[in-house]
Amino acid sequence: MSETPPSDTPPPGDRIAKVLARAGIASRREAERMIEAGRVRVNGDQILSPALNVTPADEITVDGKRVSEPEPPRLWLYHKSTGLVTTTRDEKGRGTIYDDLPGDMPRVMSVGRLDINSEGLLLLTNDGGVKRKLELPSTGWLRRYRCRVNGRPEDKTLEPLRRGLTIDGERFQPMEVSLDRQQGANAWLTIGLREGKNREIRRAMEAVGLSVNRLIRVSYGPFQLGELKSGAVEEVRRKIVRDQLGLDIETPVGTATKKPKSVARSSKRRPVRTRRTS
Repeated sequence: MSETPPSDTPPPGDRIAKVLARAGIASRREAERMIEAGRVRVNGDQILSPALNVTPADEITVDGKRVSEPEPPRLWLYHKSTGLVTTTRDEKGRGTIYDDLPGDMPRVMSVGRLDINSEGLLLLTNDGGVKRKLELPSTGWLRRYRCRVNGRPEDKTLEPLRRGLTIDGERFQPMEVSLDRQQGANAWLTIGLREGKNREIRRAMEAVGLSVNRLIRVSYGPFQLGELKSGAVEEVRRKIVRDQLGLDIETPVGTATKKPKSVARSSKRRPVRTRRTS
């Protein structure tokens, strides 16, 4: 008797670590570590591998506590101050953005990072799918910065940035750069880029002989820093999250079927208006 060939149809549901991340328990990587440590049970059975799909019919517990249904995707604007790192904890004991957030904030993840000496707009979300969508290079949203440099740059100084640079074998895409004004020994620039490599602006400026002494992110796609004060948080209205990201806000992001609106149209819209988190 011939054996029945294995089915190519994937099991129903989503991976357990993904479900735990959506529910705000931990990041997907942290959830995998919790599973391997034996802290997670599905329908009463302890699991030790994240290679398991679960459905809404399954009962999941972590440390004996039942995992509730995930919240709809939410998004916040946060004005990061200098001197804070964009991690949940820091081995050097430096302050993190999570130390600075209001105590009544749910568990959130940052969309990308700003280095310790940079300030300005940082997007926060409770949903790993939203985070990944906003960070993907294919999203292509323009990030705009106000940058103060030491020196007296001329337009020709900035031209290599507009063409794109290769630094230590790493290719940086062309930037939008304009010289706004000279202020004593410093100059203010406005910079736009569509990727977020580590210390990209600082490294690019060093390559053309300029030293950055202040860097402020003022927008991320259609989302604007505006008048948001340092350390303050505002939640983006859910209708805006739905419209800008193409999400069905009533279902988990992984099951969204609507396509994101085009980057070109989104980046030209008026600044997104938000309401302050209570």
